[in-house]
Amino acid sequence: MKYFLKILSSLAGLLLATMAWAEPRIALVIGNSAYDGVAPLDNPVNDARLMSVKLAELGFDVTRVTDGSQIQMKRAIAQFGRKLRSAGKDATGLFYYAGHGVQSFGANYLLPTDIALSDAADLDLLAIEAKSVLHQMASAQNTTNIVILDACRDNPFQGLPGLDDNGLAEMKAPVGTFLAYSTEPGGVALDGETGNSPFTASLASHLTAPGLPVEQLFKRVRVEVLQQTSGLQIPWDTSSLVRNFAFMPQLEPIDAQAEALAWQTVSAARDAVQLMLFLRAYPKSSFEPEARSLLQTVIAETMHPSAPPAPVSPPPPAGQPGQAAQADEQAIFDMAALDDTVGAYQMYLDSYPQGSFAAKAADRIAALQQTRAEARRQAMAQQEAEAPVPVSFTSRLLLGNQHVRGQSIADLLQQSPQFPPVPDLPDAAWKEKTCASCHKWTPETLCAQARTYIGRPAAVSLVKEHPFGGGLKVNLRQWAVNGCRQ
Repeated sequence: MKYFLKILSSLAGLLLATMAWAEPRIALVIGNSAYDGVAPLDNPVNDARLMSVKLAELGFDVTRVTDGSQIQMKRAIAQFGRKLRSAGKDATGLFYYAGHGVQSFGANYLLPTDIALSDAADLDLLAIEAKSVLHQMASAQNTTNIVILDACRDNPFQGLPGLDDNGLAEMKAPVGTFLAYSTEPGGVALDGETGNSPFTASLASHLTAPGLPVEQLFKRVRVEVLQQTSGLQIPWDTSSLVRNFAFMPQLEPIDAQAEALAWQTVSAARDAVQLMLFLRAYPKSSFEPEARSLLQTVIAETMHPSAPPAPVSPPPPAGQPGQAAQADEQAIFDMAALDDTVGAYQMYLDSYPQGSFAAKAADRIAALQQTRAEARRQAMAQQEAEAPVPVSFTSRLLLGNQHVRGQSIADLLQQSPQFPPVPDLPDAAWKEKTCASCHKWTPETLCAQARTYIGRPAAVSLVKEHPFGGGLKVNLRQWAVNGCRQ
């Protein structure tokens, strides 16, 4: 692990460790932008990143899903419920969603990116009903839950019979729940033109207000969004909370003597993590200019360890804190570029979701991910091409992982999967069960499925791991190419 990642991961952990929260905090954040079957959206992924960073700073254990498929969203919601149940009755749960959302027969649905809907009757089969999140929260029997839906951008199924209603319907929630919508029931929210939706941008700016009750926080958001949208968008909320909740506790006055002692320790250590922590803990410190200057020096020494120590820059002129912050951001991005990995650029984006280099970082992440996916496809195609013998139904398989190699297709049909064929399926439904008993497979039906893989060896359906183990689908394709020989 390179030093850049060590700095930021250590910083995140230490920041959370320095803040004491009265209760466990669990959050699931989902942002869907890149839709396949309906109009894509510009900002939900950006909104999810922004909320993830803010909530993590506020002590939440955050799981973030971006551009989630139906399976990915269902799996994440189920895992969120399990975390909340294990955290105890004093835990606070928070669910945030940005993306397309629709209502049908009074029920609200969140749309995964792989939705392909041609009939309104199929909506509950292809989308995620928002109530499923409330059910997970209710099962935890914890005291406080918060649901935030920025999901009324427009109706992507306008004109489809049975799906003519705009926006979301108002939901009834269990006791102890705060429900917030980006606009009023039946209304349409704006996606935004500055990288974030007006609702999420306003919400993120108020989350760290010390001691602000959640009800008052969303009232501020409502007033601000009304002003910014000239009255076109009215954020809505409803509450059945039974205890007071504030995202940020009331801060105690800063002890000047403790601040001076902290600076004495940090400046002597010359450690980037400690310097960043000091700047976060004392943002208005009289030592701030000196701390930022020393931070730049330490980062420069880290990036170029063989170079002579850089001279300490004079403190920035009074009234120009923005220049110091820009220099910090530039240094962090330079370190990400030096590392040139998905993790490094993502760390930068998590720290500066609306930073000057956010677009460059996102583009480089996409390029690195595309290169990785292409390498996987090429490796799989090459592995398949190098199969030394044709595959038959009973021949020993030579491709795949340790669960597949040495077995035959016939053998595997009598064995148990390595993980649930359907996300979050109860153990009793799949463990120690054979695929033949689950799918009623015969050589004939299996051959028909295997033939669908012919002509697309690099397709996603082939790359995706089978519950029996990696490589089985490639073997099935080889078997079909060979005429499904017994």
